[in-house]
Amino acid sequence: MSTAAPRQAAGMSPMDDYPAFYDDAPALVVFDPLAAFLGASRDGLITYRYVDAVRLAGHSCPTVAGTYLLTLRALHALYGDARPVRGEIEVHMRGQMSDGVTGVIARVVSLLTGAAQEDGFKGIGGRFSRRGLLAFGADIDGQIGFRRRDTGAGVQASLDTAVSADPAMSDVIGRVLAGTADASEQASFRALWQDRVRRLMIEHAEDPRRITVSSWPG
Repeated sequence: MSTAAPRQAAGMSPMDDYPAFYDDAPALVVFDPLAAFLGASRDGLITYRYVDAVRLAGHSCPTVAGTYLLTLRALHALYGDARPVRGEIEVHMRGQMSDGVTGVIARVVSLLTGAAQEDGFKGIGGRFSRRGLLAFGADIDGQIGFRRRDTGAGVQASLDTAVSADPAMSDVIGRVLAGTADASEQASFRALWQDRVRRLMIEHAEDPRRITVSSWPG
């Protein structure tokens, strides 16, 4: 088994430790017009990394990792080599917000695209609104539809996180959940869990069985 080693940069608190493979995941650079307008970042460019999705969700799991990769893949299909424009992308979820892990998926997608429901940023002077860009219960074949507001181009994407866990996981997870695992077993469980995430994020990043993206005509 390959175990993800913890990473800690100088001056970071223990709460900021995270497995080293997080840094091996691809990054996403977007242009955010609102950030440019308010001077929140140089030239409005914002770089998102997997650890940002983990901090938002509060955990790292195949769903969070897979959604992160799916969104990057979908935005590349929409924009090619151009910078995706955060806040100018509609997101349509096939599931309802309360269905399974749909809410977790939506939060990660929202982080990267800026799309929000009616509780999102309402804009300034009629510009930069993110409200109404995230919808649920969409009539689409894929799990998530992405559409550019400027060109109307769209893609739909689906995620399959079926990367098998280490067989040892089934032996230890029950004791961890029951609160009977000792410190060594708890550490083993955490390492096994993150190793599955690592394999999805790194080893299966280009696996066409895990993420599919197709055109979504307007």
